[in-house]
Amino acid sequence: MTTPLLVTCPHCHRKNRVPAERLADGAKCGSCKQGLFNAHPVALNAASFDAHVSGDLPVVVDFWAPWCGPCKQFAPVFEQAAAALEPRVRLAKVDTEAEPALGQRFAIRSIPTLMIFRQGREVARLSGALPAAQFRQWVEQHL
Repeated sequence: MTTPLLVTCPHCHRKNRVPAERLADGAKCGSCKQGLFNAHPVALNAASFDAHVSGDLPVVVDFWAPWCGPCKQFAPVFEQAAAALEPRVRLAKVDTEAEPALGQRFAIRSIPTLMIFRQGREVARLSGALPAAQFRQWVEQHL
C-alpha cells in the first residue's frame, strides 16, 4: 500500500487523504460526501486556490477572462482534458477579472496563461491557447 495523497475536494475545498491506487475508484470527500473527481475543471478563487495547488496532485490552472476570444476557444479543449487527465491531474480555472489578486500574484500579463503546480510550486508556464493534442502533450511532459 502506498502513502495516501492529499486531494482537495472540488466542492467544499477540504483536503482528503486518498491511497494513490484508489484515486480512480470514485473517491468521495470525507466532509461533503461528493466525488473528488467529476471530469470538469474546478473554478478557483483567492480563498480556494492555495488549498488546491498545495495538495499532492499536480494542478493545471487556466488563467482566463470572459472577454478573451482565445480563452473562449480554448475552454472546450480544457474541459475535455479534465475528463481525460483526471484523476492523475486536477484542472482548474481562475477568472482574472473576478480574481485580479491571483492574476497579480502570478504576474499574469497575457491570457490565457496556463500554469502547472506541484505541491504549491509552479513547475511550468505557457501563454496562449493550444490545440487539444499539444495541450495534453505539454501537460504530460511536466508530470
